[in-house]
Amino acid sequence: MEKKEALYEGKAKIMYATDKADELLVYYKDDATAGNGAKKGTIADKGVMNNKMTAFFFGLLEKEGIKTHLVKVTGEREMLVKKMDMVPLEVIVRNVAAGSFSQRFGVKEGTPLKISTVEFCYKNDDLGDPFMNNYHIAALGLATSEEVAEIEKQALKVNDILKAFLKEKKVDLIDFKLEFGRLDGKIVLGDEISPDNCRFWDSDTHEKLDKDRFRRDLGNVEDAYKEMLRRLTGEER
Repeated sequence: MEKKEALYEGKAKIMYATDKADELLVYYKDDATAGNGAKKGTIADKGVMNNKMTAFFFGLLEKEGIKTHLVKVTGEREMLVKKMDMVPLEVIVRNVAAGSFSQRFGVKEGTPLKISTVEFCYKNDDLGDPFMNNYHIAALGLATSEEVAEIEKQALKVNDILKAFLKEKKVDLIDFKLEFGRLDGKIVLGDEISPDNCRFWDSDTHEKLDKDRFRRDLGNVEDAYKEMLRRLTGEER
């Protein structure tokens, strides 16, 4: 596998072409942002830890029948993935009120929701990733109704798998963001699963073990990522 030119650089990752037209190399950065890029900083070794945690979660999900774009981990900060036609949606699954959900609906943060909830946002930084519903998605031709139904089904299955696994690690899965793409005519999970796009709370203390520590200036950001990596893999950093 040969790494070639950078095709895209986002807030947390760089995508590189490879010598295979159907594969990309993902490089995880230490950069941290919040508020759609308004707040910027660096979290030491975040890229290394997120690469490892994403690979761990994808491996866990693959065993449970969720297809992902991961081919293999190729370095501490890099993984090889299948090139997909990404659906331009952020798919948010919520189990407990937090963040923008609490702000929008006036629900106290930490309130368990009566059912797990799926939300969609249009993945567009220039527009601030606006909230969407199924009608908006269809009206703009972003995905078919069948694809949206499949995305919802997979997102809720991911939620069930991760919630059960994390409960054993004394971690509550508050909410998380997923992204999906089309691969060989099927909907496949892509992007990442890490403390960057999930809210993880300690089950006993409710201590935040995710990027909210950076967003809200709570301190000990690196330690939170290290703790999540330790609970998942047993690795000490």
